Amino acid sequence: MDQESLSMKLSRQFPLNALRVFEAAARLMSFTRAASDLGLTQTAVSYQIKLLEDAIGEPLFLRRPRQLTLTAAGERLAPKISEAFQTISEAVGGVRDRSESTLTIHTTATFASHWLAQHIGTFQVENPGIAVRLETSQTVVDFTRSEGDVAIRSGKGEWPGLRSHFLMRSEFTPMLSPALAGSIGGVHTPADLLKLRIIDPDDGWWPVWFAAAGLPDADFRNGPSSQFGAQSFHASAAMAGQGVAILKPDFYADAVALGRLIQPFDLMATDGSHYWLVYPEARRQSPKIRAFRDFMRRMMPTFRD
Repeated sequence: MDQESLSMKLSRQFPLNALRVFEAAARLMSFTRAASDLGLTQTAVSYQIKLLEDAIGEPLFLRRPRQLTLTAAGERLAPKISEAFQTISEAVGGVRDRSESTLTIHTTATFASHWLAQHIGTFQVENPGIAVRLETSQTVVDFTRSEGDVAIRSGKGEWPGLRSHFLMRSEFTPMLSPALAGSIGGVHTPADLLKLRIIDPDDGWWPVWFAAAGLPDADFRNGPSSQFGAQSFHASAAMAGQGVAILKPDFYADAVALGRLIQPFDLMATDGSHYWLVYPEARRQSPKIRAFRDFMRRMMPTFRD
């Protein structure tokens, strides 16, 4: 059979497992050693070779007592199959290397700008072989449809198919500019906030905080509604004196120190949703994910497995 006829038969019927077994047997010139190399039984190797020979229509090996040799067809096929599997191996290895060289992190704009941006440089210095790509969004990433590797998200820590690590509590309280507070003679009681414009009154944090402050029926929707999306935008509006924002004060310590924001009350509230590092359970042993997980464990005293 000539090479063209052989290629046509293989293109019509391509028993990939059988080809892998043939490559090992031809390379090692032994069904027994091929079985050991592939983790199969010798019977399974013989069966796969028979399937391939049936697909091609002629024998590939001459089976003699204590001796195995290739037929003319086997000699033509062996180097091509070996080359093909080497190409596949190099291609898969190349994809794996490129995949492991870039870490894609999904998180919210607020966490990215107020925590991650201040610390990610340390991770990159410690892991020079890993490039970081940061994706910010208010939506929850779907790892089955995204190229994301890890995510930092707010929630209860229970997501099917994902490994979750607790990072920090999410506690919130009203914050505003000193000038805005001064415009009403200061904010001394939670009820004083109702004299001012509330930024994003539809934010679910507001009723939680007012209830904790003893004002479960507070009418805080007393002005024009505004929704800026990310918490960092609410903070910027508050610094500009446009209203009172409900924020996570841990992220705005610098703004407080600079006098751009004040936290009028020590009272903190939470809705039970906290910050978690998450990634697909099946990828927990990925070197780049392990590296980032270990980094977050070191950087965050509150990190919990």
